[in-house]
Amino acid sequence: MNVINRGVRNAFRNSVRTLAITVIIGLSLGLALAMLVAHQAVGRKIDSVQADVGNTITISPAGFRGFTGTGNPLTTAQLAFINKLPQVTATEESLSDRLTSSDTNLKSGISLGRLGRRFLSNSGSFSGNSNFNFANFTPPIRVIGTTAPTDLANTTGGGTFKLVSGTVFSSGSDANVALVGSSIASKNNLKVGSTFTAYSSTITVQGIFSSGNTFSNNIIIFPLATEQRISNSPNELTGAIVYVSSASDVNSVTSLITKQLGSAADVTNSAQQNQNYISSLNGIQTVSLYSLIGAAIAAAIIILLAMIMIVRERRREIGVLKAIGATNLKVTTQFMVEAVTLTVLGGIVGVIIGVFAGSPITNTLVSSANSTSSSTIAGFGVRRRGGFFGGGGVIQRHGGFFSRNISNIHAVVGWDVLIYGIIAAVLIAIIASFAVSFIISKIRPAEVMRVE
Repeated sequence: MNVINRGVRNAFRNSVRTLAITVIIGLSLGLALAMLVAHQAVGRKIDSVQADVGNTITISPAGFRGFTGTGNPLTTAQLAFINKLPQVTATEESLSDRLTSSDTNLKSGISLGRLGRRFLSNSGSFSGNSNFNFANFTPPIRVIGTTAPTDLANTTGGGTFKLVSGTVFSSGSDANVALVGSSIASKNNLKVGSTFTAYSSTITVQGIFSSGNTFSNNIIIFPLATEQRISNSPNELTGAIVYVSSASDVNSVTSLITKQLGSAADVTNSAQQNQNYISSLNGIQTVSLYSLIGAAIAAAIIILLAMIMIVRERRREIGVLKAIGATNLKVTTQFMVEAVTLTVLGGIVGVIIGVFAGSPITNTLVSSANSTSSSTIAGFGVRRRGGFFGGGGVIQRHGGFFSRNISNIHAVVGWDVLIYGIIAAVLIAIIASFAVSFIISKIRPAEVMRVE
């Protein structure tokens, strides 16, 4: 017990040295804890992304989902083989389009706004036309014919389908009915049973839905067969989502579909879409791991050098202790307790630093990765008469606005991190103290006393 008491008291013999060592060790351990927090946070995000990869394959005409939205539509005959594949459980087919003021008596539920005017003026369709009145321009209404009316995956905004009123038509329906987004319904005073015109046909509102976002609330959903008929596009398709029985079969089915359709289609799966995202996360995790190891090694070296300095300064004291009967083990234990005390003090400082710095450091790493790599969500194209504002066949948008940035990574400093930090600090101190035991064992009382 006396050895332990002396070790603890010795840690505070020189207040300046104690403060300096505590701060330096605290900074090293604080950085190590912050990197551990970042490493764990990114690890949880990777697990989450991999769990959400799913078992879907997306098919679209070649070039259709690019920035220009070019390409020729696919046909139901081209995709007929997919449902015969044993790994495929279901297929959702769709045909997307837009309605201008000449196609329908409805008005869009969204206004042009500053961004819309900017995109419109930059699209080239109205460049040089000083007489064009933006205020009177009516944005086209996006429509989609689909065999899965409650799945908004093929829409621009996505979201979760929620039926506000009415009923949903069946997947194989060919009736002149439609589901109308809440924004369009509100703008045009539509209710269930109301009618409107589209492609010179009279359509009955069978249901009104809400998606939770502005884009999907501004679309009209038709049965696929109805959209193909009234738009004079028999058997044409602009997209399909294929569901595979197992996530492990997604890549093989993707290869089969790609080989069959060749250059006529772009075929992607959810794993491919998340590849860049996960790669960026792995990069962050690697940086945090290396920084964690580096900070831990730095803390160990600091403790080792500090203990070597302390031992060399107190050679006379060590010689006296040995002269009065203290063994090498007792002397080493005393210095080990002193090292652990200093390290625990530094560990407390490090925990405080780690708690406050964990989230900012994680955000900094995430921001750095976002600036160099982001996975851009594919655009939702439109099939007829150019783009949203007369451009190249796809709704024009700034990539950053619709990009899937690395975000929502929550850095949480849990009790496990704190416990790991304290245990690591103590282990580092013990290992560093053992390293100086060799120096202690070489000190001869007679030689020290004679020199002194």
